[in-house]
Amino acid sequence: MDSKLFYVKDALLKKLLPLLFLSSIVFCLLLNSLAPVAAQQPREEIRGVWMTSNDFNILKSRVKVNDAVLLLRRMNFNTIYPVVWNSGYTKYPSNAARRAGIPFFYRGEQGQDILADLISQAHRKHLMVIPWFEFGFMIPQSSELALKHPDWLTQKQDGSQTTIGVAGENAWLNPFHPQVQKFVSELVTEVITQYDADGIQFDDHMSLPREFGYDKYTVALYRQETGHNPPDNPDDRDWVRWRADKISEFMIKLNHAVKTRKPDAIFSVSPNYYDFAYKLHLQDWLKWVREDIVDELIVQVYRNNLQSFVANINREEMQETQKKIPTAVGIMAGLRNKPVSMQQIQSQVKASRQNNLGVCFFYYESLWNRSQESKRYRQAGFQAMFPAPAFRSAMR
Repeated sequence: MDSKLFYVKDALLKKLLPLLFLSSIVFCLLLNSLAPVAAQQPREEIRGVWMTSNDFNILKSRVKVNDAVLLLRRMNFNTIYPVVWNSGYTKYPSNAARRAGIPFFYRGEQGQDILADLISQAHRKHLMVIPWFEFGFMIPQSSELALKHPDWLTQKQDGSQTTIGVAGENAWLNPFHPQVQKFVSELVTEVITQYDADGIQFDDHMSLPREFGYDKYTVALYRQETGHNPPDNPDDRDWVRWRADKISEFMIKLNHAVKTRKPDAIFSVSPNYYDFAYKLHLQDWLKWVREDIVDELIVQVYRNNLQSFVANINREEMQETQKKIPTAVGIMAGLRNKPVSMQQIQSQVKASRQNNLGVCFFYYESLWNRSQESKRYRQAGFQAMFPAPAFRSAMR
């Protein structure tokens, strides 16, 4: 009896062994397949909008701010980037600006702090608010700050101090000057410490046009460190690298100052595409990403041509960055005298999302009010693009 039972068990085991072996292989394959799937999950999607000085008519009114955040929430946006530094003035009461001799700041219609009001109302609707230092080192030459601190300005080889761009004629604060660095750091850290902001953002103006850096202070600093005068050619490779590295060093210090005061603050950067940013504006933002000081990146890709747009969002640096941090594309929604069609916006959003990139629109009013298309039509377009919410990890 025992002998028969042994043979039965032995036969049964021989039949089961292949099945058990096959099951173990399948189980291992399933485990191996799960890890890549988790790794390939898209990072949180940025759906943002910049609120510019052109939107000040909204920002200064509590009622209009309420309407705006309600609408953005309904359209399934998740992040607002309000301007807080523009043309040499702040959009909030700044002790740093006051110490620099600039007591003026922008208030709301009822004398309210417009930044505090926006943050409060947006957070109640579960929208993140990341204040935006739009002008960076750029200021009007006629601004109080430029007139009170002429030694803070840098210059070109011929002694001129301005550039002309979409924001008009502007001078540039010297990013290598310790007093300028101190002033900018104080502006940034007071926003982080005094407000319940979710982070801070710097854009393409946290840089310096390559023609600049020939002021007395910078020339002396370069001579002290290298033993040579700056090259006459502003495109000289070593001269470009030296200045870009100095700006990077400051940004690392600035990140440390922000994170020391608020470790969970989002350090956001919104530059132009890398070749333009580095070669023409000494802004080595890819180095910042690699140095782990950037928490999110929004690259401005303001193109009407879809083919050009797609080529820019497919650049290698975009692919490298989105493996590390939330990455998005800055999309033009329209200007005062140059509307952008909903069709163009939708095609660019579609291309961005197909590449697992978020989007941020320039700027709020142009989303639905700066176009020949009706407000209802444009809102329907955004609802079609974003039919469901996309919550971010830092959202309340």
